[in-house]
Amino acid sequence: MDVIIANEGKHLSAEEIYEMVKNNCPDIGLATVYRTMQILDEAGMVYKHNFDDGRSRYELYHDEDHQHHHLICINCGKVVEVEEDLLEQLEHEVESKYDFSIINHNLKFFGYCRECRD
Repeated sequence: MDVIIANEGKHLSAEEIYEMVKNNCPDIGLATVYRTMQILDEAGMVYKHNFDDGRSRYELYHDEDHQHHHLICINCGKVVEVEEDLLEQLEHEVESKYDFSIINHNLKFFGYCRECRD
């Protein structure tokens, strides 16, 4: 959990977490990191994201009403958080029109970051 807290705002894969943890805990195995991340996700302590790059990524859970969105570079895999609430008005319209109570949403934009575009 220390690695997740120290890298708050980043979206780390289990492999990246493993590489950071094994410096202090050389006997740890990658399977242990996977199991631990699954437990932390089930406990609501981390968010598990799928950015369609073949591996799950994790970030620290924040107890907030606002769901942030992500920009994902399809070349280098860089993930940028979009803090603006882009869908609040749309959510209200959908709830009203369809008599539906929305509890969450997930929005991902795929493209090229500045470094890969240049």
